[in-house]
Amino acid sequence: MSADGDGIRWVPVADVGEVRMGKQLSPAGRAAAGQMPYLRVANVHDGYIAYRDVKTMGFTSVEREIYGLIPGDILLNEGQSLELVGRSAIYTRGMGEFCFQNTLVRFRSGSGVLPQYAHAVFRRWLATGVFASIAKKTTSIAHLGGDRFARLPFPLISLEQQQRIVEVLDAVAEAERAAEAAREKLRTVRTGILTAAMKSVTAAQPAPGWVRVPLKEVVPSVEYGISEALSQDSRGVPTLRMNNLRDGLPELRDLRYCPTPVRAKILLRSGDVLFNRTNSIDHVGRAGIWNGELPEATFASYLVRLNPDTSRLTPEYLVEWLLHPAIRQRVRSIATVAVQQVNVNPSRLRELLIDLPENLDEQRRLTAGLAACDRRIAQEHDELSKLRTLKQGLADDLLSGRVRVDAQ
Repeated sequence: MSADGDGIRWVPVADVGEVRMGKQLSPAGRAAAGQMPYLRVANVHDGYIAYRDVKTMGFTSVEREIYGLIPGDILLNEGQSLELVGRSAIYTRGMGEFCFQNTLVRFRSGSGVLPQYAHAVFRRWLATGVFASIAKKTTSIAHLGGDRFARLPFPLISLEQQQRIVEVLDAVAEAERAAEAAREKLRTVRTGILTAAMKSVTAAQPAPGWVRVPLKEVVPSVEYGISEALSQDSRGVPTLRMNNLRDGLPELRDLRYCPTPVRAKILLRSGDVLFNRTNSIDHVGRAGIWNGELPEATFASYLVRLNPDTSRLTPEYLVEWLLHPAIRQRVRSIATVAVQQVNVNPSRLRELLIDLPENLDEQRRLTAGLAACDRRIAQEHDELSKLRTLKQGLADDLLSGRVRVDAQ
């Protein structure tokens, strides 16, 4: 045990609560008497537990005492990818309603520690890489290890100080949840505007002033991206991949780079429409418009560039049509299944029928209204990012003792 000048005593986790691994799953347990629902790593997310999709196995009456959960227990992922090992949530269901498997570690706090405070500490350890630093990696899975976790130095402070820290962090978390709800509401509103404005897409006949033609009639050509091996060396040409399209726009985090010169013809131009032709069934069909976000960039062969006839079809409208829920479903219906992913042949895509206003100004009016929604969503996203940064900074300051929050 050690102490510092800010009133924090650093003690092993095992000294402030019980650490226990869950029950190991076995073939016999699946058919044994005393079947009970149990939680596993798939159920524990960052800050919440998904109580659906649970499995059962046999637990004796003694094992139910050992592995049964009570409100306030904290479950941590024992086996997970390195960046997620130690992800945790507080159990909130009834006493003994669920047990837990050995893919999880349970921490049951003692009388000197609030579960919410301990959970804040554990979430900080996840964010700052403490759990990753003690995990042992086997193949692609990292293991936290109950013994290693139990030896970590825990910042023990008075219950009054713990309560104040929990209250401060909860207040910021509440603001974060409100920002998330506002963003999701705006997204729902946007989808409603899109489907109402483009109701011709799902109608038996085109709306007045609209036409229905094969996509190839207004998108006369497509181009594949580059196939060169990409690297993380930013001296190369920034290259958009299938994960770099989100909500109709480029997502420029986690970029990769082409280390060799790229032909001018395959560089991105402002107004280019990109379509994700291969991915999982949930992500195939993503689309986005490039608006010159970087001075120079290209795109990988997972994507294709759709070249609309701009005398009949604006790039902005094309993207919105591709993102329409009904069109996403049609795209999935023409996808072919390959190994662990699906593919959409651009030729088959261009056979789909597109509904569009004949008047380009009407297309622009429609997409301008959606762009206004996008700006509001972007503002909420920025606010959410600021709140998350604030929360992380507060957690770092309060839980490290750099800032004291005394009881009032």
